[in-house]
Amino acid sequence: MTPKPKDQLVAAVAVVLLLGSLSVWLQAGRDRLPLQTTAQEELYLSQRATGRVVFTHRALASDLYWIRAVQYFGGNTHIARLRALDPLEPPPSLAAKPPVSFDLLYPLLDITTTLDPRFNIAYRFGAVFLSEPYPNGPGRPDLAIALVEKGLKTSPEKWQYWHDIGFVYYWNVHDYLKASQAFRRGADLLGAPWFMRSLAATTLS
Repeated sequence: MTPKPKDQLVAAVAVVLLLGSLSVWLQAGRDRLPLQTTAQEELYLSQRATGRVVFTHRALASDLYWIRAVQYFGGNTHIARLRALDPLEPPPSLAAKPPVSFDLLYPLLDITTTLDPRFNIAYRFGAVFLSEPYPNGPGRPDLAIALVEKGLKTSPEKWQYWHDIGFVYYWNVHDYLKASQAFRRGADLLGAPWFMRSLAATTLS
């Protein structure tokens, strides 16, 4: 005997209500458990697992990781600046906590740009974040350059990336020859502005 459409609808509603009640019960049980957090959990996913999980939602996941990277950088920079005001007598709320670390910043940016290899802002602003000396950032110009070079592998036509590499070498590494070479390579790309060649020349002086 074939079920009537009305009976099928009632059965479907009953199943939805049952599953909804079950999910509420499971969530309530989980909320009663103590939360355990680690630094690695702040990544949400490892670099290897990321590409396998998000599938068609890579752009959305990349945006979420970028937001996470900005929050992580901004929050740690704020705390580091507070501690730098008086390293001998930090605020009581910070005194008992371990030193500020930016260790997750590059992994967050790496995952962001792996999910979306053409995420222009993540490469450029991420390089600024990484190259900033402590307490304004982690002081890792080497990772800043590595991040932008990763962008060049996907978008070799971007003269802006060579512009950013040149400034990292100039301001943070103080290697003026490599800065000039970076500006020169960017200047050779189609569509590069005239001032790139000027930068390459004046940097050597």
